[in-house]
Amino acid sequence: MGRVSPILPDIVPADLRLVFCGSAAGTVSAQKQAYYAGPGNKFWPTLFETGLTPRLLSPDEYHLMPEFGIGFTDMAKHVFGSDASLPKNADGPERVRRLISEANPEVLAFVGKRSAQVFFKAHFDIKNMEYGLQDQTVSDTEIFVLPSPSGLAVRYWTIAPWQALADHLKRD
Repeated sequence: MGRVSPILPDIVPADLRLVFCGSAAGTVSAQKQAYYAGPGNKFWPTLFETGLTPRLLSPDEYHLMPEFGIGFTDMAKHVFGSDASLPKNADGPERVRRLISEANPEVLAFVGKRSAQVFFKAHFDIKNMEYGLQDQTVSDTEIFVLPSPSGLAVRYWTIAPWQALADHLKRD
Protein backbone atom coordinates (compact mmCIF):
# COMPACT_ATOMS: atom_id res chain seq x y z
CA MET A 1 0.00 0.00 0.00
CA GLY A 2 1.37 3.43 -0.93
CA ARG A 3 2.09 6.15 1.56
CA VAL A 4 -0.81 8.52 2.14
CA SER A 5 0.03 12.21 1.90
CA PRO A 6 -0.82 14.39 4.88
CA ILE A 7 -3.97 16.51 4.63
CA LEU A 8 -1.87 19.64 5.32
CA PRO A 9 1.93 19.75 5.24
CA ASP A 10 4.01 20.20 8.37
CA ILE A 11 5.63 23.62 8.43
CA VAL A 12 8.35 23.05 11.02
CA PRO A 13 11.76 24.32 9.92
CA ALA A 14 14.48 24.67 12.54
CA ASP A 15 14.87 27.85 14.61
CA LEU A 16 11.20 28.69 15.09
CA ARG A 17 9.98 30.40 18.21
CA LEU A 18 6.61 28.64 18.18
CA VAL A 19 4.97 25.57 16.66
CA PHE A 20 1.20 25.15 16.82
CA CYS A 21 -0.08 21.57 16.99
CA GLY A 22 -3.75 21.09 16.30
CA SER A 23 -5.80 17.94 16.48
CA ALA A 24 -6.37 17.45 12.73
CA ALA A 25 -7.37 19.62 9.80
CA GLY A 26 -11.02 20.60 9.93
CA THR A 27 -13.23 19.84 6.96
CA VAL A 28 -13.03 23.39 5.53
CA SER A 29 -9.26 23.51 6.10
CA ALA A 30 -8.89 20.21 4.21
CA GLN A 31 -11.05 21.52 1.35
CA LYS A 32 -9.17 24.83 1.15
CA GLN A 33 -5.77 23.25 1.86
CA ALA A 34 -5.04 25.87 4.52
CA TYR A 35 -4.64 25.76 8.30
CA TYR A 36 -7.54 27.08 10.44
CA ALA A 37 -9.67 28.05 7.44
CA GLY A 38 -13.15 27.42 8.89
CA PRO A 39 -15.40 30.49 8.69
CA GLY A 40 -15.95 30.69 12.47
CA ASN A 41 -12.35 29.99 13.42
CA LYS A 42 -10.71 32.69 15.57
CA PHE A 43 -7.13 31.48 14.98
CA TRP A 44 -5.90 34.16 12.56
CA PRO A 45 -7.62 37.14 14.26
CA THR A 46 -6.30 35.90 17.63
CA LEU A 47 -2.70 35.80 16.36
CA PHE A 48 -3.01 39.42 15.29
CA GLU A 49 -4.94 40.57 18.37
CA THR A 50 -2.37 39.07 20.75
CA GLY A 51 0.59 40.43 18.79
CA LEU A 52 1.89 37.04 17.62
CA THR A 53 1.71 38.40 14.06
CA PRO A 54 2.15 42.06 13.04
CA ARG A 55 -0.86 41.98 10.71
CA LEU A 56 -4.00 39.95 10.18
CA LEU A 57 -3.14 37.05 7.92
CA SER A 58 -5.59 34.90 6.01
CA PRO A 59 -5.56 31.09 6.17
CA ASP A 60 -4.10 30.81 2.66
CA GLU A 61 -1.03 32.72 3.89
CA TYR A 62 -0.11 29.98 6.39
CA HIS A 63 3.05 29.19 4.39
CA LEU A 64 4.38 32.67 5.34
CA MET A 65 4.30 31.90 9.06
CA PRO A 66 7.98 30.86 9.40
CA GLU A 67 8.80 34.50 8.55
CA PHE A 68 7.14 35.31 11.90
CA GLY A 69 8.91 32.43 13.69
CA ILE A 70 5.79 30.25 13.69
CA GLY A 71 5.19 26.73 12.35
CA PHE A 72 2.39 24.17 12.14
CA THR A 73 1.65 20.50 12.60
CA ASP A 74 -1.31 18.37 13.64
CA MET A 75 -1.61 15.34 15.88
CA ALA A 76 -3.46 13.46 13.11
CA LYS A 77 -1.98 14.26 9.69
CA HIS A 78 -3.86 11.84 7.43
CA VAL A 79 -7.50 12.44 8.43
CA PHE A 80 -9.68 15.52 8.75
CA GLY A 81 -12.89 16.56 10.47
CA SER A 82 -14.13 17.45 13.92
CA ASP A 83 -12.37 16.00 16.97
CA ALA A 84 -15.36 13.73 17.64
CA SER A 85 -15.17 12.22 14.14
CA LEU A 86 -11.45 11.28 14.19
CA PRO A 87 -10.54 7.59 14.32
CA LYS A 88 -8.68 6.55 17.47
CA ASN A 89 -5.65 5.21 15.57
CA ALA A 90 -5.12 8.40 13.54
CA ASP A 91 -2.94 10.22 16.08
CA GLY A 92 0.84 10.42 15.95
CA PRO A 93 2.13 11.64 19.32
CA GLU A 94 5.53 10.01 18.71
CA ARG A 95 5.81 11.73 15.31
CA VAL A 96 5.01 15.08 16.94
CA ARG A 97 7.62 14.51 19.67
CA ARG A 98 10.25 13.61 17.06
CA LEU A 99 9.35 16.63 14.93
CA ILE A 100 9.62 18.99 17.91
CA SER A 101 12.84 17.38 19.17
CA GLU A 102 14.44 17.89 15.76
CA ALA A 103 13.18 21.44 15.13
CA ASN A 104 13.65 22.53 18.77
CA PRO A 105 11.31 25.56 18.81
CA GLU A 106 11.09 27.67 21.97
CA VAL A 107 7.43 26.70 22.48
CA LEU A 108 5.08 23.95 21.35
CA ALA A 109 1.49 25.17 21.66
CA PHE A 110 -1.36 22.68 21.49
CA VAL A 111 -4.40 24.24 19.84
CA GLY A 112 -7.21 22.67 21.83
CA LYS A 113 -7.11 20.14 24.64
CA ARG A 114 -7.63 17.03 22.52
CA SER A 115 -4.22 17.17 20.84
CA ALA A 116 -2.60 18.02 24.18
CA GLN A 117 -4.33 15.13 25.93
CA VAL A 118 -3.16 12.65 23.29
CA PHE A 119 0.43 13.91 23.60
CA PHE A 120 0.46 14.14 27.41
CA LYS A 121 -1.07 10.67 27.81
CA ALA A 122 1.51 9.14 25.45
CA HIS A 123 4.59 10.90 26.81
CA PHE A 124 3.89 11.91 30.41
CA ASP A 125 1.02 9.57 31.41
CA ILE A 126 -1.10 12.63 32.23
CA LYS A 127 -4.77 12.73 31.21
CA ASN A 128 -5.82 16.28 32.07
CA MET A 129 -4.15 19.65 32.15
CA GLU A 130 -5.13 23.28 32.53
CA TYR A 131 -4.73 25.87 29.79
CA GLY A 132 -1.45 27.78 29.75
CA LEU A 133 2.23 26.98 30.30
CA GLN A 134 2.88 23.41 31.41
CA ASP A 135 5.57 22.02 33.71
CA GLN A 136 6.57 19.40 31.14
CA THR A 137 8.90 20.06 28.19
CA VAL A 138 10.19 18.33 25.07
CA SER A 139 13.95 18.75 25.52
CA ASP A 140 14.27 22.55 25.82
CA THR A 141 10.89 23.26 24.21
CA GLU A 142 8.26 24.63 26.57
CA ILE A 143 4.65 23.53 26.17
CA PHE A 144 1.48 25.61 26.20
CA VAL A 145 -2.09 24.31 26.01
CA LEU A 146 -4.55 26.70 24.38
CA PRO A 147 -8.33 26.66 24.00
CA SER A 148 -9.45 25.75 20.51
CA PRO A 149 -10.31 28.76 18.32
CA SER A 150 -12.74 26.63 16.29
CA GLY A 151 -16.31 27.83 16.02
CA LEU A 152 -17.33 24.35 17.22
CA ALA A 153 -15.51 24.96 20.53
CA VAL A 154 -16.89 28.43 21.26
CA ARG A 155 -18.15 27.47 24.73
CA TYR A 156 -14.53 26.81 25.83
CA TRP A 157 -13.12 29.93 24.20
CA THR A 158 -11.07 32.48 26.08
CA ILE A 159 -8.28 34.55 24.59
CA ALA A 160 -6.41 34.78 27.93
CA PRO A 161 -4.13 31.72 27.44
CA TRP A 162 -3.34 32.92 23.92
CA GLN A 163 -2.35 36.33 25.30
CA ALA A 164 -0.26 34.60 27.99
CA LEU A 165 1.55 32.70 25.22
CA ALA A 166 2.22 35.90 23.28
CA ASP A 167 3.44 37.67 26.43
CA HIS A 168 5.65 34.68 27.29
CA LEU A 169 7.31 34.80 23.87
CA LYS A 170 7.86 38.58 24.18
CA ARG A 171 9.70 38.18 27.49
CA ASP A 172 13.20 38.15 25.93
